[in-house]
Order: sequence, then C-alpha cells, then structure tokens
Amino acid sequence: MISPRIAFLLPPAVPKCASMEIMRKNRGFSLIELLIVVGIILVIAAIAIPNLMRARIAANESAAASQLRTLNTAQIADVTQYPAQGYEPLAQLSGAAPCTPALANACMIDNSLATNYAGKGKSGYNFAIAIIYAGQYVANATPITVGSTGVNSFCSIEDAVVRKDPAGARSMPQKRLAALRVHSATRS
Repeated sequence: MISPRIAFLLPPAVPKCASMEIMRKNRGFSLIELLIVVGIILVIAAIAIPNLMRARIAANESAAASQLRTLNTAQIADVTQYPAQGYEPLAQLSGAAPCTPALANACMIDNSLATNYAGKGKSGYNFAIAIIYAGQYVANATPITVGSTGVNSFCSIEDAVVRKDPAGARSMPQKRLAALRVHSATRS
C-alpha cells in the first residue's frame, strides 16, 4: 500500500482503455500514413521530372541554335574583312586573349567557343565548322548525348540559315549538304 504522504505525488488512477488511448496519441505517425505521403511524393515526382527534362532539352537546343548564329555572323564578318582568305575553320575565328586581329586569328568569336569549350561542348552540344571548298562551309551543332542533352542537331551553310535535323544525327551526309546548297542557290 502507498503511504498517504506520497500518494498526492502519483497521478490519479486511470482506467486501462484511456491510458492506452493517451499512449497511442503520443506515438507519432503510423506506417500507413507514412506510406501514403511517400506515394504522393512519388506521383508528383513522376509528373514533374519528364517535364523538367523536356524544358532542359529545349533550352539546350535554343542555345545551340544561337551559337550557330554567332558562328555564321563571325564567318560573314571574317570573309568581309579578309576576302582573300575565304571562310575560316573554327579555331581561326578566335585567338588567345588579348586578341589582336590578323590572318591567323580573326578575333571574331570567344576563344572558348573556338575550342568547343575545351572539347567538352556547351549546354549539351558540340560545335564544329568544316570548310568544304574555299567559298563554302558547314557549321554543325550536335547533341553530346542524343535524347538526353538534345534531340535535334543543327547545321548552317554560307547562306546563314540555321537548319535542324530531327534525327539528332552526328553530322549531315554530303548529299544532304549538296541539296541544301542547290536549294539555297535557287532561292537567291
């Protein structure tokens, strides 16, 4: 038996059912409640992640087309400044900083674009210029990983129109380039 002197220190006797209810309220979330929350988070992630990837690919493609426009502008400015030289490869359109324009380095574009960003590409795309003949060039922007960093590849020739290849091909075949030249010659 408990001494009446310390009985006032103990909580009053509570029926067994009520004490279980108090303990249950203090335990936290049940496993079912936690699983429902995790399921809701997974459904939201399954909806959001593909949209995020598509937005990233669209931004990469927009940046690649913009870089091709920059390369076209540089080629036109370079052939205007140095007409005897003709169109230049990618590396000769730039120069190390501080750049002084000359025949070997035209200083038309940033050196990082001229080196294809140290061979790593930019925004998921690699950039290259091929000189076909003295008066013809092809500027390419190809995705580093087709379907992940970009879906379309882009090219441009001396008419400075940026074209896309929805197959994301690594380079355009020579027959297609010839067809582009014939088509652009008939439009002029």
